[in-house]
Amino acid sequence: MLDMDVHPTVQTALHDTKPVVALESTIITHGMPFPQNLEIAQNVEATVKENGATPATIAVLDGRLKIGLSTNELEALAQSKDAAKLSRADLAVCLAEGKTGATTVAATMIAAHLAGIEVFATGGIGGVHRHAEKTFDISADLQELAQTPLSVIAAGPKAILDIPKTLEVLESLGVPVISYGQDHLPAFWSRSSGLRSPLRMNEVTGIARAHLMRQSLGIAGGQLIANPIPRHAEIPIEEIEPFIAQALEAALEQEISAKEVTPFLLSRLFDLTQGRSLQANKALVLNNAALGAKIAGAICAQK
Repeated sequence: MLDMDVHPTVQTALHDTKPVVALESTIITHGMPFPQNLEIAQNVEATVKENGATPATIAVLDGRLKIGLSTNELEALAQSKDAAKLSRADLAVCLAEGKTGATTVAATMIAAHLAGIEVFATGGIGGVHRHAEKTFDISADLQELAQTPLSVIAAGPKAILDIPKTLEVLESLGVPVISYGQDHLPAFWSRSSGLRSPLRMNEVTGIARAHLMRQSLGIAGGQLIANPIPRHAEIPIEEIEPFIAQALEAALEQEISAKEVTPFLLSRLFDLTQGRSLQANKALVLNNAALGAKIAGAICAQK
């Protein structure tokens, strides 16, 4: 009943136990304007290839779940005006109605796992939004990490979130949060959130071993690898925090809620930082893609 198309290069890599890295598509449809979105999508795929793995950008096109996009499909998605933003709650409905949609972290994890992919590189994960005690706005990404057995590489939780509460929820859900090469948890545009990371690992071989050990133990869910943004591209937390406060205030005034919150805040931060936030976003996504490819390679080697 499920219409799923696995791109031939992805299918071959999976069949031959070669490294594959899943990539989300909301960064294409909801994260950046055209043609910058197409350029970054192409660059991310190229980075995965340069680091020895096969990229698999995931999306829903006309009711078919796509595991890896052709050049024409990627270009069409980048120029789409009405692609839905898909998470766990609405992925099935989009497929059933034959519509087009871009996958968030949660939906990408579901699709990647269906295809047999074990590593997913993204920008930042969703989490507990600020003032969640009033709005109950908590991303489905956290529950997905607790259920779906992927290693997810991100530059930490998005800095617009309540990061301490996000960490608490991940701990309660039993999700390992592993900072790569440093003691502090990164916060998307910033190398440090000011919070100590629950776990630290310095080598991709160890991260791969932990991934496979969870499988051996029969523990549900995946692990979050928090990869700090490159130093040259970061916006320190003390510098960007006032801009985040302004963006959040604007969202409240305009009564922005639910799925519209994150795209609105990112757009406002682009304006407030005079484009620096977008440049940082590009750098961290490429950095995560490179690390994801190396981890996927290490997992395949250990298998």
